[in-house]
Formats: sequence, C-alpha cells, structure tokens
Amino acid sequence: MSIETPLANHFIRQLIREDRARGLHNGRVATRFPPEPNGYLHLGHAKSICLNFGMAAENDGVCHLRFDDTNPVKEDLEYIEAIQADVRWLGFDWDRLLHASDYFEVFYLCAEKLIRKGLAYVCDLSADEVREYRGTLTSPGRDSPFRDRSITENLGLFRRMRAGEYADGTRTLRAKIDMASPNINLRDPALYRIRKVPHQNTGDAWCIYPMYDYAHCISDAVEGITHSLCTLEFEDHRPLYDWCLDHLDLVNDASLTAPLRAKGLHMSVSRPQQTEFARGNLDYTVMSKRKLIALVQDAIVDGWDDPRMPTLIGARRRGFPPAAIRNFWERLGYSKQVATIEYSVLEGCVREVLDAQAPRRMGVIDPLRLVITNLPAGHDETLTFANHPKDESFGTREVAFAPVLWIEREDFMEVPVKGFHRLQPGGEVRLRGVGIVRCESLVKDDAGKVVEVRCTLDPDTRAGLPGADRKVKGTIHWVSARHAVAAQVRLYGRLFNVPDPDEDEGGKTYRDHLNPDSKRIVQAWLEASLAQAAPEERFQFERLGYFVADRLDHGDGRVVFNRTVTLRDSYGKQK
Repeated sequence: MSIETPLANHFIRQLIREDRARGLHNGRVATRFPPEPNGYLHLGHAKSICLNFGMAAENDGVCHLRFDDTNPVKEDLEYIEAIQADVRWLGFDWDRLLHASDYFEVFYLCAEKLIRKGLAYVCDLSADEVREYRGTLTSPGRDSPFRDRSITENLGLFRRMRAGEYADGTRTLRAKIDMASPNINLRDPALYRIRKVPHQNTGDAWCIYPMYDYAHCISDAVEGITHSLCTLEFEDHRPLYDWCLDHLDLVNDASLTAPLRAKGLHMSVSRPQQTEFARGNLDYTVMSKRKLIALVQDAIVDGWDDPRMPTLIGARRRGFPPAAIRNFWERLGYSKQVATIEYSVLEGCVREVLDAQAPRRMGVIDPLRLVITNLPAGHDETLTFANHPKDESFGTREVAFAPVLWIEREDFMEVPVKGFHRLQPGGEVRLRGVGIVRCESLVKDDAGKVVEVRCTLDPDTRAGLPGADRKVKGTIHWVSARHAVAAQVRLYGRLFNVPDPDEDEGGKTYRDHLNPDSKRIVQAWLEASLAQAAPEERFQFERLGYFVADRLDHGDGRVVFNRTVTLRDSYGKQK
C-alpha cells in the first residue's frame, strides 16, 4: 500500500518544467536549503526542505544544504548538527554541505568591486541615524552625509574596517542605490557591518560580516544555483537580489571567484532566479523563533524536542512519521496565497501513514480491574492475534490471557447513558479475541468508586465454538493483569487552546493561551512484548490511538510511550 501522496502540479513545478523545456541553464536544476543556524527547524521549515530537495530530485538536479552563518553572534554548532539530523530524518540528503562563510573572501572582493564602480560607500551613521534617514513607506529617505565620499576614500576606509581599526557599530558599508525608492530595501541597504566576534568556522580571521541579502544572492550564484526558492517575505528583497547580481556579473568575472578555485571549492557560477512561495502557517501553534526560544528558556516546555513543540525534533519525538510531513506539504501544494492550515490536516496525514505502517497492540491507559469468575484462578492460555488487520505481511503474535484483566475505565458505566453499548451491570460485551462476558457484580472502595468488575464468560462464545458468532453491540480490548507490563504513557495535546495564539487581543499574549492539559502522564498496562519495542518504534494501541516508544527514555528496563495522535480528530468535534 503506497503512503506517498501523488505529485500535484503547482506554479513552481510548472515554472521549472518550462525553464528546462526552453533550455535555461542548459536544462540544469540546482536548488539549496539555506537555514541560519540560530535555532531548531520547525514544521514550517519542512515546507521549504520538501520543495527544494523535491524539485531537485524529480528533475535529476542537485540540492545543497548551505548554512547561512554570517551572524556569529547568534549561531551555534548545536543547531548545525540538529539541522543536518532533521533534514536526513525527513528523508533527504544534500549534494554538498556548504557554509556562507566558505565565501567570505568572495563577498569581500565583490564589495570592493561595488566600491570601485561607485556603487557602495562607507557610512558613519549610527543604526538609529540610519533608521531616521531611511524615511517611511509614504516619504522618501535622505542621503547620508557620507554618501559622496570618493572611491579612493571608501576603499581605504573599507580596508581599515577589515583590519579591525574601528569599533562595532561605528561604520557600515552601504550600497548606493536610491534613497527615494518606494521599496525601502533599495534605500542604500547595508552590505557589511563590524562585529568583533569570533566565528565558528573562520575564528578571528574576520571582524566584518556581510548582511544576509548581500551574501545570499552571491552564495546562490557561486554555487551554481538555478532556482532560488524563498518564502514570500523575501519578495520585496528580490530587486536587491537582482541589483547585486546584475552589477557584480559573477558569471563573467572570474577574478571574484578565484579564492574558491584556490581552495578547491569552485562550482559552475550561475545567474540564479529567485521565486517566492507562501510560508507554511499552522493553527494552534507559534512558529516565531523568538517565541520558541522563550518557551524553552522559561521551561514552559521540556526542551526543543518536547513533543508539543512544532519543531521537527519535537515532531519526531512525538512519533510523527516523516512521510506524513512530506505528504502534508505536497498535498497542500505551493502558491503565493498566504493561509493558515488547520493542524488537524497534518494529524490526518499522520493517521493515514500510521494506519498503514503501525502494527497493532493492546494497552490500557486508565485501568479498571475485570475478574472472570467462572475460570480457575490459575487459568493461563495464549491467544493468536493479527499484527495488522489490513496487511497479512505483518504476521501474527501471541498474547497471554488469564482470568484477571485490565480494561479501560471508560468501557464500563455503572449508570449507563443512552446509547452506551459497552460493559454495564447485567450487560454483556465481547472481550476482543476471547468471547462474551456478562457483568455480574461490582467491588467498590470506601469512597464508592468501582475498583473491580466481576464477570462470567460464556464458554460457547470462544473462538471456533458454535456460539462465537452470537451478536452483542460492544467489543472492548484488554490486557492480562498477570502478564502485562507497567508503562509510563505521556498523553500530549496541543500546546495552545486557541487557533491563533499570536493574536493580541485585550492585552493578551501567546502565553495567556497555553493549554494546561497539553501534557498528562499516566500509569498504563501494556502487552508484555512492548517492553522489547525499540525506541521510536510506532504502534496503534487498539481503540486508543497511535503511540511511539520514546526515543530517549524508553529502554534499559523502562517502558515509556508517547501518544502521537488519537484515532480520530477530537478537536474537530469540539468546533
């Protein structure tokens, strides 16, 4: 049974097909996924990962993983390692692993070229003064008083910036474009700033670092990228992307890429095309890196891999299969239309994949004791169950059965409501794979709570006997109390209790919408074989949902499972 979603047409897929058909870039396709290593990837990033790696794969192209490590203040090796693991977990691999810092010398040579062409200047305005001079969306900016410095003076100042002669924030290198442009990104944007901070790759070799918009387009060009696929917030930045590449002309100026040839990093230089698509927004969550960092630092969640987090490492620990995430974004497609997608759609993709992939087991997460009184106390037998009702290739398993069982408390009701078809006083129900039992009496504690249901088993309804087909309305699951294994089961829900926790109404923030019931830990009883499950192995607990053996805490004598998703969309029913 295929669990992959068939490819649907969308404007980027069509664009690449048309480019290849007319021989653009000689029919070659090269993409890249360029994260900044200052945090963990989330489900929104997965949309870009799937697109960039997917477009390369289906067009016999290449996709690079490139770390945009141009801001050493915020970057960390921990994030670099996590990003690589996330991309591989999603099912992709890169043609080349690269860093923007590989091109620092190229960025510098390109900056000197712009200065020599009279298209860049060293500016002494402070950050606040730059903002003041920039103007607004409705009023033009003003020229910097340093805009008309000579080429010779600008080259000298820029080289002294590189030599470390000036303090952080005292000078920047800016492009000389148009301070009256209706696009604020073209109002003499900064190309370089001074940051006297060691870099993880280059150490203390540099004290000036390029700005993202400047470094990004040059990195794409020197890597031979053909299609630079970005989210929609970069649409207004595309004119600057094109301006830099048009004036640098990297394709025809081999002197700019000489440092790469010297280091053996030379690739076919290209003139890439930037295309934007709408980012992936989900309800009942936040995707802001700043807010996710705050959730972790303030211990509102149990770390970046908390299963309630929208991070990929969190989704992995929760048990989301990578195929479900790939299917989710492929099914939704790519467009320029900004929309918020219901989280339940993603959960539906998870159920669809796990229904096909997950073997079945029985477990009880809210146990009530059931005793079959007409079987000997020492009765012990083994029953055979299919591991998957729709796929015989999963085989069968042996399950121990004895007279004392655990059943779900919600499968018994002392005073049944209308339409309740499970166990009740004097009522009958079928025990899955065993036969029909009748509730004869109850045992209660001092508070009047039912702690044990005492039943008789109709022996004629056992498998293979004439009464096995006798009809009753309810069938429930169970585990043998004598043989079951105790387990910690973590029941996860949504971290927020409103669809748009980012919405600021009445002075409330996203923290005011945290769901206090988003995590619940229970003592459960499971089939004994689940103690041997491997970390990250997924199962359907019959009638309860899909669960995964925790990738960190399960094993070495501990049995720990996380609920990935319920069998049905419980949130949809609440709407």
